[in-house]
Amino acid sequence: MQRIRLFFSGVHMARVEFDSTKKPLDDLLKRARDGHIQLPDFQRGWVWDDEGLRSLLASISRSFPVGAIMTLQTGGDVRFKPRTIEGAPEVSKQVSPEALLLDGQQRITSLYQTTMRQAVVDTINAKKQKIRRFYYIDMAKALDDSADRFDAIVGLPESKIETRNFGKEIVRDLSSQEAEYEQCMFPTNRIFDWNDWQTNFVAHWGYDGEKTQFWFRFLNEVLAAFHQYQMPVIELGRRTSREAVCLVFEKVNTGGKKLDAFELLTAIYAGEEEGFHLRDEWALITKRLKDSIALKDHPLTRLQATDFFQALALLYTRDRRLAHLAEGRSGEAPAISCTRDTVLSVPLWAYKKYSAKLEEGLKKAGKFLFSQNIYWFKDVPYQSQLVPLAAILTELGDQWEHDAVRRKLAQWYWCGVFGELYGGAIETRFAKDLAEVLAWISGGAEPTTVKDAGFRAERLDTMTSRLSAAYKGVHALLMNEGARDFRSGQPFNHTTYFDEAVDIHHVFPRAWCRKAGIPRERFDTIINKTPLSSQTNRIIGGDAPSHYLAKLPQQGGVSDDEINRHLESHLIDPALLRADDFDAFVARRREALLALIEKAIGKPIYRGSGSDEPVEEVLLDDEDSELQAAE
Repeated sequence: MQRIRLFFSGVHMARVEFDSTKKPLDDLLKRARDGHIQLPDFQRGWVWDDEGLRSLLASISRSFPVGAIMTLQTGGDVRFKPRTIEGAPEVSKQVSPEALLLDGQQRITSLYQTTMRQAVVDTINAKKQKIRRFYYIDMAKALDDSADRFDAIVGLPESKIETRNFGKEIVRDLSSQEAEYEQCMFPTNRIFDWNDWQTNFVAHWGYDGEKTQFWFRFLNEVLAAFHQYQMPVIELGRRTSREAVCLVFEKVNTGGKKLDAFELLTAIYAGEEEGFHLRDEWALITKRLKDSIALKDHPLTRLQATDFFQALALLYTRDRRLAHLAEGRSGEAPAISCTRDTVLSVPLWAYKKYSAKLEEGLKKAGKFLFSQNIYWFKDVPYQSQLVPLAAILTELGDQWEHDAVRRKLAQWYWCGVFGELYGGAIETRFAKDLAEVLAWISGGAEPTTVKDAGFRAERLDTMTSRLSAAYKGVHALLMNEGARDFRSGQPFNHTTYFDEAVDIHHVFPRAWCRKAGIPRERFDTIINKTPLSSQTNRIIGGDAPSHYLAKLPQQGGVSDDEINRHLESHLIDPALLRADDFDAFVARRREALLALIEKAIGKPIYRGSGSDEPVEEVLLDDEDSELQAAE
């Protein structure tokens, strides 16, 4: 048994013991058939197509390598709900598996379906259409050294009759065993049970010596390859941790569905309690969250199951830590954590205890975002920040409605956004947020996120697209400060936001800026952008501000004075805009936006010249095309 230390994605894991060996193919297939090898419930379904099946059979028949499989011994800490491979007999479902197949499901299932199972194989063709096939080996072609072995593997419809010209012409008919013998077409589902077929084959040919010799040549040169085939197997020991299983699976399954902690928990919980289906639970939670705010694309609609369980892990580990401290237990108190390893260790009872409370906390998080004028999932600065926000609001309960509490929550939130603190490996920050923000609200010291937050004035000059959390933050702050549409004067609440198709648009249109020779890096920043309705943006078009402002009174039935007040609500100096003075406009609005950010984060902004390298941003394709169409 070999011992290795595994590293994946920069995560250090405990030692994982494994055994690397080779095992006979027929033994592996029989163990899978009988239920001694099963699949963990998180594995996706069997999906190989007709061409892939034929290619796999051709490779085995030539003794070519088709890759190793990986199994996990059962009986350890990792207790996934098992399921048998597709097509296995019903009785095998009653067997407790000795091992779970982590990698190799598609190959093992394909080989079992085509070489051992007597039923028709359900597969798909090159056009992804469902088809049903029985597979045969053309014995003569298989023994022809000049022929491609792939061409010797033939798939026939369920009727075992191949036709063409819309069924008018029969190409091959193998609907009887006598036809199989006559045409020397060996059924692949008799590869490991060929004795009776051989007896009937030589009898069909009257024990002819030449045909008998032909059979034995086929047996020794083709079928023997299947019987002698040794499949490389990597066996993980039962002491392998959940985290290791997850990371190992992702490493070997790069071409398939990415496995996350939720998929593993689904299988773990199903193994702990019969009839418990985490996917069904999650579907109900997401439906209730969406129904709680009757908007199609509100921020909670993009909540991931992993986000939910990270927040739940924070609640679970916080209570565990507090209990340790309250009881005066010896040793270091367990940490508050939401790493993947911690998420995978959350027991089913903890999920049942915390999930309903967390669901209410998430609803409060949705209301909090609305209170900050964040209505659309694309406008959420950091989706990840919902994790600590939901956990904090869960613990606060009704206390979050107090004005002083809301102000501190808002300051913490915007410090995270404008400090741009949630874009990397942030599980440690999540844990600090939960403990420190709750303590701060109760009169303790400022949390680390508030202390760490810093914003340089020059950062405004580089914010050009929704790739930036701070860019989205300015957009929301302007609406939250009371910005009104230039034309209608409507405030941007959640109703007008969607009814009027509000988005962030240029104040000095791009077309005008280009004609004026203003570099893109100056006119495409957040300083020259503001929230506007789609109708107002169409009126603006590509005109100079002085021209489109002259049109607005006619379109909206408002006076110039009213329009000026609307402009001021966006922190825009009307006189500079009406004079088409771009440079003065940028200088004045830059300072106004900096003051707005200072107010949100509750601390001064550094206005000196820094030595940091400038942050470069690339416009998103969809936004770029949208703005071009609008202008």
